[in-house]
Amino acid sequence: MNNEKEPHIIAVSGKGGVGKTSIAATIVKLLVQNYPDKKILAIDADPAVGLSTALGIETKKTVDDVRKEAIKASEDGKNAVVEVLGNAEYSIEEAIVNDNGFSFMAIGRPEASGCYCKINTYLKEVISSISSYYDYVVIDGEAGIEQINRRVMEKVTDLLLITDQSQKGRQVVKTIKEVADNLVMYKQIGIIANRLSSLAMKEDISVDNIPVLAKIPMDEELANYDMNGDNVFFLPDEAPIVKGVNEALKKIHIL
Repeated sequence: MNNEKEPHIIAVSGKGGVGKTSIAATIVKLLVQNYPDKKILAIDADPAVGLSTALGIETKKTVDDVRKEAIKASEDGKNAVVEVLGNAEYSIEEAIVNDNGFSFMAIGRPEASGCYCKINTYLKEVISSISSYYDYVVIDGEAGIEQINRRVMEKVTDLLLITDQSQKGRQVVKTIKEVADNLVMYKQIGIIANRLSSLAMKEDISVDNIPVLAKIPMDEELANYDMNGDNVFFLPDEAPIVKGVNEALKKIHIL
């Protein structure tokens, strides 16, 4: 059964190494805590597959695995196209893990070369259809701009751009915004500046006219969590990343 309202689709994007995945996971944590009666889906669209670790989830099948199975079945010629696509939809549902008040799905590795446009388009539609069963969808996107115009990054309600204090991080944010303006249908956009030094916390981190939703300082405790493979649900509410993400979500009226 579909929701009467369109889901909030929150996409998290930015340069690699700026804490994008930790922020995406913290968004999921806060949604679960604040909306226990809502359906929440976390999508790991980063080939590095770090979101599962940050959320304490184990995955056995990715959407890319389903895609490859569908391609193989169509190439074998043993199954009709309708049957292949029907099996793909069923397998994608199998790839969803339900745990700790939310659901999780990993996209997997980037698409290989070759033209399987119909199947890839169908899988994209299936993902969109599955998303419609949820109230909130959080997408941890691939680092950089390559994924903005393909797969699940085509239509979002909220585009959160993550940067650190580096010029490169801010340049990537600027580039993502420029590409997204042409290729992504988003309603709200904002920057979360992460891993800032005490000096950078006092400086202007803005990029063009993109609103800065939160500034998060460097946090050794979070670094230890990452090092030990602990998930974000163990982070205390007073942790800088939790406070910062909470502030950002309030500014865009998610919380």
